[in-house]
Amino acid sequence: MHRLNAWFRRHPVVVDSGWALLVLMLGVLAAVESTGVPGSPLPSWKHYTGLAVAFLLPALMVVRRRWPDATTAAAVVLGLGQVAFGVDPNASSIAYLVFAYTGAAFGHAWTSRLALAASLAAGPLTLWRLTPPDQRGDGYKAVFLAALMTTPFVLCWAWGRLTRVRRAYLVELEDRAARLERERDAQAQVAVAAERARIARELHDVVAHNVSVMIVQADGAAYVLDSSPQQAKEALGTIASTGRQALAEMRRLLGVLRTADTAGEYVPQPGVEELPELLEQVRTAGLPVDFTATGEVRELPRGLELTVYRIVQEALTNVRKHGGPNARAKVAVDFRPADLEVLVEDDGRGSTREQLVGGADGLGHGLIGMRERVGMVSGSLDVGPRPGGGFRIRAVLPLRTPK
Repeated sequence: MHRLNAWFRRHPVVVDSGWALLVLMLGVLAAVESTGVPGSPLPSWKHYTGLAVAFLLPALMVVRRRWPDATTAAAVVLGLGQVAFGVDPNASSIAYLVFAYTGAAFGHAWTSRLALAASLAAGPLTLWRLTPPDQRGDGYKAVFLAALMTTPFVLCWAWGRLTRVRRAYLVELEDRAARLERERDAQAQVAVAAERARIARELHDVVAHNVSVMIVQADGAAYVLDSSPQQAKEALGTIASTGRQALAEMRRLLGVLRTADTAGEYVPQPGVEELPELLEQVRTAGLPVDFTATGEVRELPRGLELTVYRIVQEALTNVRKHGGPNARAKVAVDFRPADLEVLVEDDGRGSTREQLVGGADGLGHGLIGMRERVGMVSGSLDVGPRPGGGFRIRAVLPLRTPK
């Protein structure tokens, strides 16, 4: 039954044709019956006009949904013609109720107003022109009969208006659902893009740090290979362990891309407690680093800890790449009541403008990622030359979520 109803909704002309056929049969039978009564007068032009109307009204019903304005106007003209020429209504006149509904439900505003005006005038005009004088009555009786004849037309018009409002409401609901679905898809795409950008920053930090350590160790191993085989062996071991660590982190990050449903489960992330291990790795690579921590050390949110770790990692990577052979670095972490300050500075030769603003071949992309990380936690970042030479990076990260 549901499929049948759905098929009828998709093919309204079939339904209208069925009703039109029924109205046609009733109209033709009524016309034939009126002429077949013994003693009835010979058919007059009014009879043939009524028979023509009995054919025209069902024909208009078939196409009423395709051309609601034209069919409603044509029905009004036919009705006025019947009243003007005194053509008696028959069973086919029930079609006028259908067009009162059609004008209100499917037509434009002017069609709906025309259908309402015709509905209100149907009762009085029928009573005035087509009802015998002895059956009209006078006074209250005439008013009552006119209102009684008008009521079905007005009810059909009101039903049509209700159908129009309901249909508009359903269309609005569908549009709203489609709009919400588009917005949800757009938000999902933005979230995916943000996640991929975050993972790209993670990969940059991992690859840049570990590869630079491996390069330094490989250069050192090649330099002392003949004179000190033991030191070369230790350097090669450092290269191997650093490579394995980089590979493990890259697998972890790329695994997040492959399994979107586990995007929040790739813990633990490196944090402040891993800073001594990171600094020891940097010292092993040949960069002297001093570390100080002041203030009341306390537990931080995992996202903030990861930001601190990546800032220090990227800053020390930049020192190894751009600081020069005799550079020294200093890392200071200050736990304050409302925020956390991370200061990384060196006494090397500093950075170029391209490295500060982001130039070609990846130059400066680490600092760009650092600014994005700090911005994600509503912090501030200050990078630039250090007084007296070298380079400094200072990040202030709030410990409370801003209201």
